[in-house]
Amino acid sequence: MPNNQNLTELSDEELIKKFQETNELEAYEILVRRYKDPLMNFVYRFVGDRDVCTDIVQDTMIKFYLNKDSYREFAKFSTWIYTIAGNLAKNELKRRKRRNIISLGPTEDEKQIQVEDKSFVSPDRAADSNIKHDMIQRALMKIKPVYREMVILRDIQGLSYEEIAEITKVSLGTVKSRINRGRTQLQKLLKNIYKE
Repeated sequence: MPNNQNLTELSDEELIKKFQETNELEAYEILVRRYKDPLMNFVYRFVGDRDVCTDIVQDTMIKFYLNKDSYREFAKFSTWIYTIAGNLAKNELKRRKRRNIISLGPTEDEKQIQVEDKSFVSPDRAADSNIKHDMIQRALMKIKPVYREMVILRDIQGLSYEEIAEITKVSLGTVKSRINRGRTQLQKLLKNIYKE
């Protein structure tokens, strides 16, 4: 295995293996840096609450740290970590449902999660983009969680159908069907977003 200076060049799977075998904290930290923002985006879009999202991603990283030995080489690391985050997000939604506090989007005092964007966008395009982002997020929160998760994993996170099937533990056909249903529901909710 390469020395510490080359850790950033290792694949996710090589890093988790190094972390498992040697408790190399730098390998863990690199994986956390690689996955923190994508997981924040995924979880926020799934639960629609910035504070809860932050807690879930932190819990995901803690579970990853404590359960590193449960990862097996036959799976992609991304699939494993998304499964952890997805399960924690689903548990949060179940907890909310039991308490009957399901929110349809951020309230006026809540701020949306902002992941740093290093490219420049003009103010008018940024404002338009923020309005559309908010409308999409609100629409996502209105579709059923089983469809929402699939659409987020496929269309926002860019995972393959096979990876989604592995993360959600459902068949490939069910994944495709739920993605189609979720997209159809979203299209109905967003039919006016690009008019004018």
